[in-house]
Parts: sequence; C-alpha cells; structure tokens
Amino acid sequence: MNNVLEGLAYNVQTFGCQMNKHDSERISGLLQAQGAHEVGSVDRADVVVFMTCCVRESAETRLLGHVNSIKNMPAREGSPLGRRIIAIGGCMGQNYGAGLSERAPRIDVVFGTHNIAELPGLVEEAVHGTGLKHRTLDQADDFPTDLPSKREHPWSAWLPITVGCDNFCTYCIVPYVRGREKSRPVEDIVAEAERYVADGVKEITLLGQNVNSYGRDLYGSPAFARVLDAVCATGIDRVRFATSHPKDLSDEVIDAFARLDALMPALHLPVQSGSNGVLERMNRRYTREHYLDLVRKVRAARPDIALSTDVIVGFPGETDDDFEDTLRLVDEVGYNQVFTFIYSPRTGTPAASYPDAVPRAVSQRRFDRLFEVVEKRAFEANQLDLGSVVSVLVEGASKGDARVLAGRSPRNQNVHAPLPAGVGADELAGTFVNVRIDEAKTWYLSGEVV
Repeated sequence: MNNVLEGLAYNVQTFGCQMNKHDSERISGLLQAQGAHEVGSVDRADVVVFMTCCVRESAETRLLGHVNSIKNMPAREGSPLGRRIIAIGGCMGQNYGAGLSERAPRIDVVFGTHNIAELPGLVEEAVHGTGLKHRTLDQADDFPTDLPSKREHPWSAWLPITVGCDNFCTYCIVPYVRGREKSRPVEDIVAEAERYVADGVKEITLLGQNVNSYGRDLYGSPAFARVLDAVCATGIDRVRFATSHPKDLSDEVIDAFARLDALMPALHLPVQSGSNGVLERMNRRYTREHYLDLVRKVRAARPDIALSTDVIVGFPGETDDDFEDTLRLVDEVGYNQVFTFIYSPRTGTPAASYPDAVPRAVSQRRFDRLFEVVEKRAFEANQLDLGSVVSVLVEGASKGDARVLAGRSPRNQNVHAPLPAGVGADELAGTFVNVRIDEAKTWYLSGEVV
C-alpha cells in the first residue's frame, strides 16, 4: 500500500486530561513520521483527529457538537483527497467503538486508548475504502512513550510513569477505558527524563491516573518517592506530577517536597467530597479526617505549597448536611484552585444505578454556593505573593495582549508581565524570568520583570 499520508494536512483536537494531551503529541509524531504536516485549524486539514474524554457527559456532548459542525464542511482547497477524514480516539473511542457511528455518522475512523500506533494504518484504510474503520484493544503491550512524539512546547514534556487505574471509584469510567494500572520500570522513566534534559526541556510533568501507587505492580509496594528522587537528580529545572490519590499519598512523597529543589510546590489532591458518607459511596477509601491530616503534613513539609483539588457536587444520595461538610472542608483548606463538577452518571459505572439522584436544580444551587467559596479562598491564597519576586517559566505572549508575557510560577499560577522594551515573547518563551508581583487576582498574578 502506498503511503497516502504523505503531504496531507492534519489537525488534532484534544479534550480531557493530561494523558490525552500526551497521547495527542504521540499522534502528531506518528502522522508526521508518515509525511503529514500539522495545520492550526480544522478547515485547513485533510485529516482531523479528535482525542476524546468520556469522564463527564458534557465532554461527550461538546465533542459530538464539534464533529457534527464539520461533517458538511467542504474539503480544503487543493486537498488531494477531495474530502476530510474524521477520526475519533481516546476514551470515547475505547468505550463506544464502532457504536460511535450511530451518534456521529460522518466519522471515518475509531480507535481506542491502547492502539494509538494503528491510527496511520486506519486512516490509510479509510482513504482507500468506504465505511467505518475501527479497532480497539483491551490492553496494550507497550507504553505510548515508545511511539514518536511532537511536543507542543520544546521546553516542557509529559512523562507517563503509569497507565490505567486500579481504584474503581464508583463514579469513574477511567479503569474501564484505560485498563488496569501498569507501571514503567524506573530505569525507563529516568532514561526518558535524561533525554528530555539533553534536549533542553525545562519542565517535566510525571503522569498517571494515580502516580502515588506507582510501582506496586512491579516492586510489591508503591515507589513514587523513588521516581521523584531519580528524575530530580537528572538536572531538570522543574518537576510536577498529576494525579495524586489521597489514599496512597505517603510520608515519603510528602517529604520529597521538603527535600527536592526541582519538585515544584504545587500539589493536585482531589478530594471529591468533604462528607465521609459520600466518600464511602464513591469508594474513595479515605475519610475527610485523613484528607485534612494529609493537608497538614504537606503544609508542614512545604509551607508555601499551592493546593488544588476536584470536587463533585450532587453525587447520588448527597444530603444538605453532606454538602455543608464539603463546603466547610474547601473553606478550611483554602485551595489555590478547585475544579468543580456537577455529578454526571456514566453508563457502566456502579454509581449510574444508585438511587436517590439529586435534582439538577439542587445540584446547581450547591455548585453556585461552592464556587463562591472557591473564588474567595483562591483570591486570598494569591494575596500571599503580593510584593514577592517569583521565577516564571515563560510560555509566550498573553492571549489578550501580545505586549504582555504569560508564564507559570513554581506554584503553577498564571503570571503576566509587560514585555521588556525591545524583547518579543517568542524570544523569552521557554526561559525563566523574575517577576515582582504587584497585583494578585483570583486566577492570575501580574507584575514587572526585574
């Protein structure tokens, strides 16, 4: 079969978590290895790949809206195909398989979370033939890091240390679409980190559905602290990780925040609910008391640490008292950022069949009350940086003003500052600058380069 991908234009649309973003970089690498080139918009592409999320109904609805909006779009001018190939991968591809064609009849290709490497072949089959081309696997033999990659930014890299999940929270579809947890040998992780350092990467984010349980399948007990030590020892400037399950956050990992200069003072620690009754029905396997004890330990180890979390409102059976417990916990912790969600039942999960559904209007009122507390406490948390000088990894120009740089602080805050005279954002992208913080808003800091 001739390589029909040579010279084609492709565009990847990514929905969902950091693992999907990493998978999208692998897809770009695979397509470019076949001679395709990336374009910045759907209308200029011959091949459009949607990397999807099915954790919440809203993500699925948004994805299908995008697909249906381009189904009648004419092929780009000069397209060698005369039409546009639409491929859907990620968690929706894995979960629904060929059944997606009933919800989005225009799609040409469906692939799953475990067979990203097959995408170029499936696209070629779609070009040559008619009808839907689809394939999903129950599990993968290799990690996606074994595939070529095109990173979004040369100065930052995703580095998966596990794939899959063994937790089976009752609301979550991830173990069913990503499979059981599988860890990479620490030697492979370090070797990849060393390659990134040699390539000029400044920041590595370690990825896993639950990084804290890393190594249990390989070494008999969690060994995430060992990974943090080894990756920080490569000479990388900054290390972050996501996501961290509270039930497995060990004292050794907490201590790493105090010991390792390269480990950034930011921790995403999803609580989901502040009610012990709801946490039990969610199968989270910790209590609010245990969670708050972890927060105290982390802040004792790293007083300047920024905490973020996830909260689900309106889980089946959630009472007013349950919600008040959540509200009090969020207020007590004082997070820098909270990702709030109204519960969305996912077919195939235990919670989807739970009785005592919370009416949508009640969930919305609780959500609105929670968001008021989140905003207030996030604003207060950012005031601590007023007048300080923070080291910012520049990402480029602000979306709202090309004369203003945008970047991330060690605490993962958005930071804006006017560009120095005669210096462009592209010149500073991927470098560190010191910014004196003169203004602290709820969701960002701003100041002057010093």
